[in-house]
Amino acid sequence: MILDKETAKKTAELLLQIKAIKLNPQEPFTWSSGWKSPIYCDNRIILSYPPIRNFVRDHMAKQVEKIYGKADVIAGVATGAIGIGMLVAEYLGVPFVYVRPEAKKHGRQNQIEGHLEGGQSVVVIEDLISTGNSSLNAVKALKSANCNVKGMLAIFSYGFDVAKENFEKEHLEVHTLSDYSALIEQAYENNYLNRKELETLQDWRNNPSTWSPKL
Repeated sequence: MILDKETAKKTAELLLQIKAIKLNPQEPFTWSSGWKSPIYCDNRIILSYPPIRNFVRDHMAKQVEKIYGKADVIAGVATGAIGIGMLVAEYLGVPFVYVRPEAKKHGRQNQIEGHLEGGQSVVVIEDLISTGNSSLNAVKALKSANCNVKGMLAIFSYGFDVAKENFEKEHLEVHTLSDYSALIEQAYENNYLNRKELETLQDWRNNPSTWSPKL
């Protein structure tokens, strides 16, 4: 759920400007899941643009405080949210950890990297939410370390129903700076998309797993 529509539209515009989000209805991307998609998102690109990086950092940090209050620790989900999560933690002046998809096979065999104590309150930072599975994997690791996970804040979400269902099952409160609806609205208003392309992106969003481009 987005907290502020104007922030959502501004975030979407910035992501489109730097091509962190690419729209290509004519030649769809193929995701690792095998899905065909007219959109591809790589929010790690944000880190290469200081003004945009700072915008995202500032708004995420302020929303963390507004929604969840003071947290003991900020946790980033590896690898995409390590950079922005660390910036949010620095802004808030709190410790930072990051959570791997699974424990390392060697060394200390950590899944959570950084100093974390049982009983500490944690807000999780994500860069992108699709199905929510990788996000919830990190949350489960933090809960297994006896931490109090207050909630999650992400830069962008596709808004899939499956993600909403997954988060509800785990009773996890999730917010995002921007989402798919705000993105395509902004893209159409600023001529990144024409009417036909907008309809294509709306069709994909309704049935992403079975969608195929119309030849």
